[in-house]
Amino acid sequence: MFDNSVKAYSEACNVIPGGVDSPVRAFKSVGGTPPFIARGEGAFMYDIDDNKYLDFVQSWGPLIFGHCDKDIEEAVIQTVKKGLSFGAPTELETSLANEIVDMFDNIDKVRFVSSGTEAVMSAIRLARGVTGKDDILKFEGCYHGHSDSLLVQAGSGMATFGAPSSPGVPADLTKHTLLCEYNNIENLKKCFEDSNDIACIIIEPIAGNMGLVPASEEFLKACRELCDANGALLIFDEVMTGFRASLKGASGILQTQADIITFGKVIGAGMPVGAFASSKEIMGHLSPDGAVYQAGTLSGNPVAMSAGLVSLRKLKANPSIYEDLNAKALRLVNGLKSAANANNIPLQINTRGSMFGFFFCEEEPTNIKEVAKCDFQRFGKFHHEMLKRGFYFACSQYEAGFISTVMTDENIDDCIKAASDIMKNL
Repeated sequence: MFDNSVKAYSEACNVIPGGVDSPVRAFKSVGGTPPFIARGEGAFMYDIDDNKYLDFVQSWGPLIFGHCDKDIEEAVIQTVKKGLSFGAPTELETSLANEIVDMFDNIDKVRFVSSGTEAVMSAIRLARGVTGKDDILKFEGCYHGHSDSLLVQAGSGMATFGAPSSPGVPADLTKHTLLCEYNNIENLKKCFEDSNDIACIIIEPIAGNMGLVPASEEFLKACRELCDANGALLIFDEVMTGFRASLKGASGILQTQADIITFGKVIGAGMPVGAFASSKEIMGHLSPDGAVYQAGTLSGNPVAMSAGLVSLRKLKANPSIYEDLNAKALRLVNGLKSAANANNIPLQINTRGSMFGFFFCEEEPTNIKEVAKCDFQRFGKFHHEMLKRGFYFACSQYEAGFISTVMTDENIDDCIKAASDIMKNL
């Protein structure tokens, strides 16, 4: 069933560390060999053994219109015919920036980069440059890319400066990163008591890297108020949620507004891209207008810009898409919940727009410590059995899932039926 993928993985391990170019793809959390994908079409992916999967990963979020959307595909092909990249300005960058700025009251200017990691790294540098402060505050369970300052683990106290969580990260870099418990206001306040040098809070307002765990409105309001009171900036990491959770991402469904927003994935419709955006006053500190330096040879490359432009324009022209996506996400998780209840299996579910998550546990998790108490072994068995039946979920309980416009109610009902059969023996 997976013979070709097993062989391909073995060969990859000889020349690529762990056989993959991003660690989670190795399936270590769920066991087994990762399928090697040959192609995608609509709501489905096909591996090199010709197995067909209903894809709930969607390239980890950006493929709102599924694989090989004809409009996006045509725009990319026409752009590629004119050249892959130039290292020089194109009008496509301005067009996409205008589409983004037009949707947000708190954004005047956008700087494009090539990845979400780069977007967050640059946003933090900008915040430090604007405030003249060094420390940053992040939350356990929120992932903001693999730059040195953000790869931290908790210290021994309730609110401490982080220690490196990876070899190769100097302690001198993470000493300026405070780590706080997600959705814990008292913990948040103590971080500001511990340091008067905080430049910014960086947060996933709807966390998608410990499963789907939204921040409460009360918690985000506290983030906003503490930033305002202490001369710090609030950064929303919307690399995953931007244009996914709603047309305006998490910012469109939350009361709290950020000073800086980072984007990625979705604004490139599957092409490598990222961006950070803010008011003209804050962005005025960025080079070449200001002294805060940031650059990238392939930033705003025309292929990614053209793909993102078509995708965003389609979304803006059809905002009801999000109602349909949310309805399908609810149909899926409610079906999984019913199947679990029928078999006396504790399951917690959640959705935000076209994003969904589920946990095998008794109570809905609100932070990473509570997620860690979930039944990961049961999740691994469920994932493996669903994969064998042709349903491709994220290969870790720490990841969110995604619905695409090309998924049908029948597709989702087929998935629920398979899950019901599996849960009888789970």
